Parts: sequence; structure tokens; C-alpha cells
Amino acid sequence: MAEGSWYDADIARVIISEDEIREKTDELAKQVAADYGDTEGLLLVCVLKGAAMFMADFARALGRYGPPAELEFMAVSSYGEGTTSSGVVRILKDLDRDIAGHKVLVVEDIVDSGLTLSWLLKYLESRSAASVEVVALFRKPEAVKVNIPVRYVGFEIPNEFVVGYGLDYAERYREVPYVGVLKPEVYTRG
Repeated sequence: MAEGSWYDADIARVIISEDEIREKTDELAKQVAADYGDTEGLLLVCVLKGAAMFMADFARALGRYGPPAELEFMAVSSYGEGTTSSGVVRILKDLDRDIAGHKVLVVEDIVDSGLTLSWLLKYLESRSAASVEVVALFRKPEAVKVNIPVRYVGFEIPNEFVVGYGLDYAERYREVPYVGVLKPEVYTRG
């Protein structure tokens, strides 16, 4: 942890370091590059806001190894102000282009319940993409309610309240460069 950072007192423990994230992102980019070869029309779809950090680092790493890719962004919501998925999805920002015929790789920060991602995959497939796959940096296997075929997974993490590297609590902690467990007293304050 960076000494003296504003968030230090709120983190119970670090579960994935900044270096581990960097190494895993590079490894995932190599896997995708190997699988997609010199594919034309690869479209990375970042699910905002959480996946923004991962998308930036993953896209740069993919650029070193593999096929040219275009970047697109979507924002969907199923959380509201709560800490668990409601399963009801709203599109807050849709894609800016037609994805018909593109090989789409959804770039996700975390797969927990799977409810939102399941809806999103059906939505993208309905728009005539050539294929739709997922790369997720984190997955909470114990939280999964809907089994989704996630082709690329970086880390399996415990079903605890984690923040950092895009993961937030009430829009805070996204910029933390590692993933840590948030102290319960932080999210149970009145």
C-alpha cells in the first residue's frame, strides 16, 4: 500500500497487489491475442464504470501482442445504491455503433451474481455480433447466481466486499491501485 494514502485506514487487507494485477492483465492479453490471431473487427466493449481501469491496461497490453481492436463503452446499472445486484438492468449509456458482424469481447471488472452480465450478453447477441465473449479480471465463484460462460478470468476472489482497481463502494476507491477488502465499519456506517 502507498504510505499515507487517504484510503489506507479503510482497507482491512490487500488480496491482489498492483504487480499481480499487471502480470495477470498481460497474461490475459496474450491469451486473447493467441485466440483471436489477426482477426479483423475485434471490438472491446468496456462496461463502465468499474471496468475502465482494466480496459485501459488490457487494451494497451493487447496492442503489444495481438489483433488490432477497437474500443467501445457501455454503462448499465442493476445495483442502484445497494451492494448486491437487483437483476433489473437499465442501459445508462448504449454503444455508439452497430456491432453486427463484429467479434465482441466484453471487458468486465468483476463477475459476481452474473445477473447483469447474463442480460448484457443476450443484449449484445441480439444485435447480430459475429461472436460475444467475456474477459473478466475478477470473479466471485461463491456469489454466482447465473452460470455464464466467461472465457477469460483473471482471479477468483472470495465473496467479500472488495474495492480498488475500478471496484467501488458508493463511487469511492476506484483509483486504489490494488484490490483490498473494505472494512465492514466503512459500509455499515449510519
